[in-house]
Amino acid sequence: MSMLSARAVATSGAIDTVFNFFMGYRAGVDDMKVRADLTFGNPHEMPLPALVSAIKARMEPQSPDWFAYKTSELQPRSVIAATLSAELGLPFRSEDVAMTQGAFGAIALAFSLLLDIGDECIIPLPGWFCYASMLRARNSVPVPVPLSEGSFDLDVAAIEAAITPRTRIVVVNTPHNPTGVIYSRARLTELADMLTRKSAELARPIFILSDEPYRRIRFDNAAFTSPAAVYPHTLIDYSYGKVLLAPGLRIGYLAFSSEMPEADRKALRAAALTSQIGGGWSFPDAPLQYAVGDLETIGIDIRALQHKRDRLHAALTQWGYAMTHPQGTFYLWGRAPGGDSLTFTRRLAQQGVFIMPGTLFDRPAYFRISLTATAEMIEASLPAFEAAANS
Repeated sequence: MSMLSARAVATSGAIDTVFNFFMGYRAGVDDMKVRADLTFGNPHEMPLPALVSAIKARMEPQSPDWFAYKTSELQPRSVIAATLSAELGLPFRSEDVAMTQGAFGAIALAFSLLLDIGDECIIPLPGWFCYASMLRARNSVPVPVPLSEGSFDLDVAAIEAAITPRTRIVVVNTPHNPTGVIYSRARLTELADMLTRKSAELARPIFILSDEPYRRIRFDNAAFTSPAAVYPHTLIDYSYGKVLLAPGLRIGYLAFSSEMPEADRKALRAAALTSQIGGGWSFPDAPLQYAVGDLETIGIDIRALQHKRDRLHAALTQWGYAMTHPQGTFYLWGRAPGGDSLTFTRRLAQQGVFIMPGTLFDRPAYFRISLTATAEMIEASLPAFEAAANS
């Protein structure tokens, strides 16, 4: 018998494909032969100077308790409540914000607050590849529901068909990783109306977890509606790591919609603090919390990112690739020539260009490209993409 818990085995099984790819996709490749790494959303240039200055300033102690134990501090929560209210047009309060270690920590907190053993959470397919492992780690059940084929919009009928008496959460990721789709207010309202009806049938609310780490990375002045604006029982997770292109700085938050009934928010507020303590004191480091006011004013150059999107999208479609045209995030999503992403990614890797196969999203006919590479890397990758399109 294994000495490991069934939970640990299930968690590992849900993430093995991604983990193995992460650990080995550049194995045996001479770094000198790498033209472009377009896999994960990691930085390839030095951090934003304003970010470095903000962190340096907040590392300097200003009181004896500067590095004392911190939970969710009032100052960053107040800043976030004000900016979130202005951004989404909803009256958020500081007490409805919990500081977390990035969106990862916020999602983990939401799952811990709402899910019991055996409870179900509907997740999008394709979608972020860590939802399932995080759910398995809590002895909860991931229920993948495909997005609409071709458009990758929310398929409200498919979500409704997947709801059972054990359904507690529907994850909505907008802008969506990996496709870059931003869901319209009309589609979110359709989802909200259905969940309101199903919640009444079950005599308890089904929650939306609105996964919004790319909310501020939008192209062509695309509009954005949070599910919190149309559905009261919504929790929002956010990470500063995306818009700052600094995923190693683990700070984000979980916010409870101001439209949620006061009694429900009060219960979530009280449980969030104790859940984070019981979960291993899962609060952001003190200097990062002090810096939130600065972080709210800093961001990567969206116009430069849009230029990289346009350059690569135009080139790939010219050579016959079927690509989405992302409205947000920093990814491109497309169909692999011949419908085999593993063969396609291996062919590119031989030319020193690395992309993510769709097998990591349970969509083996597709591939994902990260636009966080430098403009020089993108230019260097183009001959390999052209050659692979014609092979």
